[in-house]
Amino acid sequence: MSIPETPDVAGLVTEVLLSADQLQAKVRELGAQITADYAGRELWLVSILKGGTFFLVDLARAIGVPVAIDFFGISSYGQDRHSGVVRITKDLDESIEGRDVLLVEDIVDTGLTLGYIRRALEARGPASLRTCVLFDRPYRRIVELPVEYRGFELPDLFVVGYGLDWQQKHRNLPYVGVLNPALFDPSRTRMPWEA
Repeated sequence: MSIPETPDVAGLVTEVLLSADQLQAKVRELGAQITADYAGRELWLVSILKGGTFFLVDLARAIGVPVAIDFFGISSYGQDRHSGVVRITKDLDESIEGRDVLLVEDIVDTGLTLGYIRRALEARGPASLRTCVLFDRPYRRIVELPVEYRGFELPDLFVVGYGLDWQQKHRNLPYVGVLNPALFDPSRTRMPWEA
């Protein structure tokens, strides 16, 4: 796919993996499936700040049952930011006890952080808890966890856009593109957003 010409991202990506149209079509498809599964019920959408917000907003608009939205803020701590050891920096604003909850996340790879969040939510007594991720890297999985709704499997490349960032920037790109390797050390064994 050709890279959209915008001066602020010149040289940022080498290839567009998923266009804005492909992303929106997948979001609509997931929204229709979730709508069918939760027909006649209300749904509480919970996302992890910051990357998941782009997907969450579009998904909420694609779901045809009443939804409420809440957020978790998390931060990794310790020497290994990929350990899955996190602290909650922003808790949910309301109780999810007895509610149907859908955990909405942009990407899952090792499963460590998402597993931690699922356990934290399960301990709060929801009526049901499912997970929806737009991007999946199953070959990086350390912790197996249920993902009932998934969008795309991503290759093992450093990508940005549609919530995925590089140095906290470029989440707002409407597509997902491969970050130019000249901008970072391609010998890295982990992607910067991995948890």
